Amino acid sequence: MSKRPDLRYERRLWRLGIESVAGLDEAGVGPMAGPVVAAAVIFPPETFIKGVHDSKQIPAETRERLYPAIREQARAVGIGIAEIAEIDRLNIYWATVLASERAIAALCLKPQHVLVDGKKLPRLEFDQTHIVGGDRKSFCIAAASIIAKVTRDRIMCELEERYPGYGFGRHKGYCTADHFEALRRLGPSPIHRRSFAPVIEATQLRLV
Repeated sequence: MSKRPDLRYERRLWRLGIESVAGLDEAGVGPMAGPVVAAAVIFPPETFIKGVHDSKQIPAETRERLYPAIREQARAVGIGIAEIAEIDRLNIYWATVLASERAIAALCLKPQHVLVDGKKLPRLEFDQTHIVGGDRKSFCIAAASIIAKVTRDRIMCELEERYPGYGFGRHKGYCTADHFEALRRLGPSPIHRRSFAPVIEATQLRLV
């Protein structure tokens, strides 16, 4: 497993007197079904929760165990969602930006600085530092990745009950072999992203 996230980026800001540091990350960019979910988390200075890591690096059971600990110890948690129609209308990049902006806006505490996983957010009104692979380097970004991932996984499990047969509770909308098979067999559901190539192809096949 890769090196664990730490507080190096947060401490640089805390030493400057910037206490309200938000970590920001998202889940659900790659799937062909379901929303994209972003989360922002602000902790009191020097808060550290053992086991917090990039959500993709730890099992679902560990994420579920860490989720309440993060929410309990955080000063603020914000969640933003961009729905399927917004993904298809805007494209996945701008839908992810929108979900991220909504996550920041949902915080009950105004951040002084935002640590962003990956690319810089183009319209963010707060000072920011974008960190490539930030969910494997920064504690607060890793915590945000867990909040976003658990939130989205729970949404997909609920959608499994509304749209049975696709296996959303298992693959969470990602492009797995069984998801492709279900898509070919059943055609797209209302939560499939019509702008994604595999869904477009499945739709066309159903029309032939």
